Amino acid sequence: MGLSSPIMPALCRDCLTQFEAGARCPACRSPRVVFNPELYDLTIAHMDCDAFYASVEKRDNPEIRDQPVIIGGGRRGVVSTACYIARIKGVRSAMPMFQALKLCPEAVVVKPRMAAYVEASRAIRALMDELTPAIEPLSLDEAFIDLSGTARLHHAPPAVMLALLVKRMQDELGLTGSIGLSHNKFLAKVASDLDKPRGFSVIGRAETAAFLRDKPVRLIWGVGQATQASLEKAGIRSFADLLRWDRKDLNARFGAMGDRLWHLARGEDRRRVSAHQPMKSISNETTFFDDTSDPDILDGHIWRLAEKVSDRAKARQLAGRVVTLKLKRANHSLLTRRVSLPDPTQIADRIYRTARDLFNHVADQGPYRLIGVGLSDIGPESGADLSGDLLDPGAAQRGKAERAADSIRAKFGRDAIVKGRALR
Repeated sequence: MGLSSPIMPALCRDCLTQFEAGARCPACRSPRVVFNPELYDLTIAHMDCDAFYASVEKRDNPEIRDQPVIIGGGRRGVVSTACYIARIKGVRSAMPMFQALKLCPEAVVVKPRMAAYVEASRAIRALMDELTPAIEPLSLDEAFIDLSGTARLHHAPPAVMLALLVKRMQDELGLTGSIGLSHNKFLAKVASDLDKPRGFSVIGRAETAAFLRDKPVRLIWGVGQATQASLEKAGIRSFADLLRWDRKDLNARFGAMGDRLWHLARGEDRRRVSAHQPMKSISNETTFFDDTSDPDILDGHIWRLAEKVSDRAKARQLAGRVVTLKLKRANHSLLTRRVSLPDPTQIADRIYRTARDLFNHVADQGPYRLIGVGLSDIGPESGADLSGDLLDPGAAQRGKAERAADSIRAKFGRDAIVKGRALR
């Protein structure tokens, strides 16, 4: 009797048929098939929406569905995000708008509608809640999901339920997402980026070492340009380079980050998917393609960043007591200023004025390559913005006007009211 070939579990992402691996689904003939020896054993996932803001705009306005779309401000603003058509032309997040329009002059530019994105995010979250309570949101458009122990409840393995999730997102909400499925959070997040858009990628335990070996260390979430430069200085460019380092030496060279790198080099990540992890801060930052010290440009960025921080705080019904301004000089050195308010806030005007005051007291006039605004000492929104500002009698009135404007935007769209400084 000859040896039979090993069974390779496979799943059709269109009709959810489970079968042994093949080029096409035997039921519907779709080529959108995912297969892996551990497909039905893995339980930790990362779901990432595809070009979320741009996808919401295309869904809500079918006339621009097949056109390149850029979400951002005026010509002196920056790109918040771009659809995949615009990305093919080289458009990227945080790119100056004038540069993006040079690369893609035919693009449709849409100002952000945060209320619409929050509403879409909540609808996606409702679908995820039907699968498991173990959901850890990272932002409006991505989350970790732990489906351990849910197979008996759903009468289907986690992979099938995740394929159903993104299918329902598309069918019911008109939005698409990509899934990464693995045995820990680090690898699940890596996997979700492998085949965007509308991807479903799997990294099993048995293949982890081989998968990581030749990959660049920039694959690690949280390794930015500065950390990457430090690693390259130590001769570490790939996971194979990391594996050659002793754990003690990595700790000595990089501190706590060194120990994390030692574990991640081996595909180890013991962090749990935490549904109740408290948010410690809300922040937003942008990197300039050309360093600038122009106060008008910087002021416009401070306002837009404050507005984004405020929108995220309002969406989560949170407020913060500490406002932070972050500046990175041309030589990559960081400058941070923060101040504690008498009471928590979620008002964009108050966050902006506080951050702008911090900027006014910075002796170093730049040029800068990055600017960021943050809100920390986070808590529930109850009790926020009650005391007003004794030194600024108009603060309470502006706060009321902002909340009225929020209501108008929620009803008539983000562009119903736009502050002049947002167009800088």
